[in-house]
Amino acid sequence: MPTLADVAALAGVSKATASRALGRPDLAAPETVARVRAAAEQLGFVPNRAATQLARGRTGVVALVVPTLDNTFFTPIIGGAQGRAADSGMQLTIAVHSLEHAAQVAAVEQLAHQVDGFLLTAPRGSDEIVRAAASFKPTVLIDREIEGMTSAVADTATAFGTLVTRFAEMGHERIVYIGGPAGSWQDRQRQAAIRAAAGSSGATLTMLGPYPSTFAAGVETAEAVVAARATAVVPYATSIGLGLMFALLHRGIRDVVVSSERMIVDSLGLGDVPAIDVDGEKLGEVAMDQLMTLLGERKEPSPARRRLTVPIS
Repeated sequence: MPTLADVAALAGVSKATASRALGRPDLAAPETVARVRAAAEQLGFVPNRAATQLARGRTGVVALVVPTLDNTFFTPIIGGAQGRAADSGMQLTIAVHSLEHAAQVAAVEQLAHQVDGFLLTAPRGSDEIVRAAASFKPTVLIDREIEGMTSAVADTATAFGTLVTRFAEMGHERIVYIGGPAGSWQDRQRQAAIRAAAGSSGATLTMLGPYPSTFAAGVETAEAVVAARATAVVPYATSIGLGLMFALLHRGIRDVVVSSERMIVDSLGLGDVPAIDVDGEKLGEVAMDQLMTLLGERKEPSPARRRLTVPIS
C-alpha cells in the first residue's frame, strides 16, 4: 500500500509539503498541489482523513444538539445534516440538551473538547444561555434566530399566517391556534403571524397553550377546542394535531378541520385541507453547509442567515 512518503518522493517534494498539498491545498502553490495529486492518483494513495484532521488540530466530528428525541421534527434535520457532513468527510454525533438552564452549558462545554463545531436546536432556552453554549466552537443555530449568530430557519411563521388567511377564505369564522412548548421561539413567531392574519381576515381567533409537542397534549386540547366552537384548528406540531383529531373523532365530531402535513391529510382522506410541509432534511443540509463554511471546509460562501420558504399545499 503506497504511503505519503511514496507520494512525496514521486512528486519531488518533502513529506510535509505533500501532506499540506493534500490536506490544506490553500496553503500550497497550485502547481505543487497539482503535482502531488497527480502522484497520489498514479500510486493509488488514499489520504487518511482522520490523520489529516488531527494534524490540523481537528477531530473531524461535529455535534448536533437537540432538546429531545421525542419530537419527530428533528429526525429529518439529523438526516440532512449527517448527509452533508459525510460529503465533507466529517462525522456527526447527536447530543440531547434542552439548554433551558444555565447548568446545561457546562455539558456543551465538555462536548466542545471532542468536536469541531455545533449545530444547535434550542427552541426554549434564553438568548444568553444559547449564546454561552455557542461560544465554545463555531456554531450554527437551527430554527431560531439570535442577533449576531449564524442561523438556518424554516419560515413557518409566514406559512401559519397564510394558513389562517386560507381558512378564513374557505369560510371558517372561528379558528383556534394550539400553541407549542412554553418559551418556544418559533411559537412566538407563529403567534404574531397568526394574530395579524386573523385580524386582517376578520376571523375570530382563540389561542390555546402552551402545550408540549405530543399526541397526549392534542387529546387534552379537545375540550377547549369544542368550547371555542372552532371550525378550523392550526396546531403547533403534527403530533398535537393528530392527538386532537383522535379525540374529536372519539367524541363523534367530524366537522372541525385540523391542519397537518400533506402526507397525513392524504393518508387520512381529509379532503380539501390546507397542509404545511417543512423540509427538515433541507434545513439540516443548509445548516451543515453553513457550519462547513465557518470551519473552512467549504469554499462557497454561505449566508449568515437563511430562511427557507415553507410551502402550503
